[in-house]
Parts: sequence; structure tokens; C-alpha cells
Amino acid sequence: MNDSTLVNNMPNRSATSSGTLHNRANGTRPQDSTRLTKGQIERGGKTLTGICVGIVLITLASLIVMVTAKGLSTFISDGISPIAFLTGQVWDPHTLDASGLPTVGALPMIVGSFAVTLLSCAIVIPFAVGSAIYAVEVNPRFGRRFFRPALELLVGIPSVVFGLVGLTILVPLIRNISGGTGYGILAGSLVLAVMVLPTVTSLVIDALESVPAPYRQSSAALGGTRWQTIWHIVLRSATPGILTAVVLGMARAFGEALAVQMVIGNAPAMPTSLTQPASTLTSILTMNMGNEAMNTVYNDVLWSLALILLVMSLIFILIVHFIGRKSEVKHD
Repeated sequence: MNDSTLVNNMPNRSATSSGTLHNRANGTRPQDSTRLTKGQIERGGKTLTGICVGIVLITLASLIVMVTAKGLSTFISDGISPIAFLTGQVWDPHTLDASGLPTVGALPMIVGSFAVTLLSCAIVIPFAVGSAIYAVEVNPRFGRRFFRPALELLVGIPSVVFGLVGLTILVPLIRNISGGTGYGILAGSLVLAVMVLPTVTSLVIDALESVPAPYRQSSAALGGTRWQTIWHIVLRSATPGILTAVVLGMARAFGEALAVQMVIGNAPAMPTSLTQPASTLTSILTMNMGNEAMNTVYNDVLWSLALILLVMSLIFILIVHFIGRKSEVKHD
């Protein structure tokens, strides 16, 4: 029986083989019903990536709408004046003022945030630009092998580590030199400067490396020295990228919370000196947001502080895009 079955199956195999040879001879392949066509793959990929973009946009829009609605409820539902909120110098939400409204002057925190951000960036810029020039123009081999990896390691250090170092070393040092408690804008600025320095330096290095090599060669051909080339050619060509690095560094410094909270003193009062305890928008938020009940006046006021942070972040982003467009127009 096995021999007869084998004989009966031989014509079918021959027909299948002949059909396969015929398809190959005609340049066609056997049809596979489970295989997707190229058009289907393209449409599937477009749909998948479109869904990803939609999720990101919906998340971003939801975040902005939620923070805006919560932040504006202080002025719409609770009746607090926006001018009094932004210009008031006394922060005591649990105490009522003469008009029967909570005393919520946010100016000390706004001033503290800007003071810490500007001072830290003023400290960072010379070191970032100088080290980037050395790593790109003076000793590029050292920059590639050692300096850039070291910057990447510094970027990955958590902010709480910087705050702990500042709390145990920097605050006592300032206390011994200038007196007082050691907490204040100076301590917060120095901690932020160390945190922001790796990011700003890496971006400045990228800006310097993006300057075309013929620019340097043309300057050398005209008799320019290395430092003349760096000052008059490289830095001027990389100015948009350097400004972008500075703005991004300011954005990170403005929104930093934990490290600043550990060394600034968290006193919601108008700062009068760099060594006096002060506070920032982020420090007040991180200390109080979890302690207040939802839908209370104090909770709404904290959301208003978050709205100020959101607006400032959007402003920093718009500045970066403006610098980028100016650079594109200049190169065109």
C-alpha cells in the first residue's frame, strides 16, 4: 500500500514542481495571502506614527489646559487680584488681609527665581565658553577622549546629590566667610551653576564644532592667528548656538526645585542680600503642594505659581526658536 500511495503522489509533486518552474521562468512568485503589500506597510507605518504624534500633542495640550485652568481659578473663583498677586511682597496664605482675602504676594518668589537663575548663568557662561574653546580649538583630542565623557557623567548625576553637597560643604563655607546662616541666593546660584555647567558646555561645544572648517582655513590663509580666528570667526559664527545654550541653561535653572530648596533657606520674604534666606517658585511648590487640600484657596494659589513657571518655560522655548530662525535667515 505504501508503494501505491507513493506512485499516486508522484504526478502531484511533478505538477507542483513544473508550476513553480513556470512561475520562476515568467519572473513571478507564488502568491502568499498572509504577506502585506508595500502600500499596506506604508499606510500602517503612517498611521502608527500619526497616533504617536497625536498622543504627544494631546498630552501637551491637556497639561497646558489643566495648569492654566487651575492657575486662573485663583483670580476667577477666589477673587484675588492678579496685580496684588504679582506685586505683593507678603506671602501668608493662611492670614487674611484688610479686604478679607488671603495674603498671597508672589513677588519674593519671582524675584528669588530670577535672581538665582541669572546669577548662576552669569557664573556658568565664562567657564562653559572657555572650556568649550579649549576642547574644540586648542586640544580637540583631549576634548574627544576625556572632556566630553566627563561632561556626560556630570549630566547624569541626580540633582539631589548636588543639593546634598551644597548643603554639607557650600552652606557652611558661606556661613564662615560672610556670617549669617549660609543659606540664600548665593548658595542656590552656586549649586545651580555646577548643575547647569555640563549641559551648557556640551551645547557650546556642539555650536563651535558646527562652524565649517573652511572658515578657520580662510582666516589662517589671511594671516590670522589662532586666537584671532577664534575670537573674530569661530565665536561670531557660533553665536546663535551659544545663545541657545545659555537660554536652555536658564530654563533648566529656573525650573530646578530640589537642589535649590536644600540650600536657599525657603523663606518667603523679599531678598535684600545674596546671603539672606530666600525662596523660589519651585521651592514653595515642592514644600506645600502635598500639604494642602484640593479646591482650597491655598491650593489654587500654588497652581498659580505653577502657571508662572509654565509661562516662563514657554517664553524660554520661544526665545530658542527665535534665535534659531534668526540664525537660519542669516545663513541663507
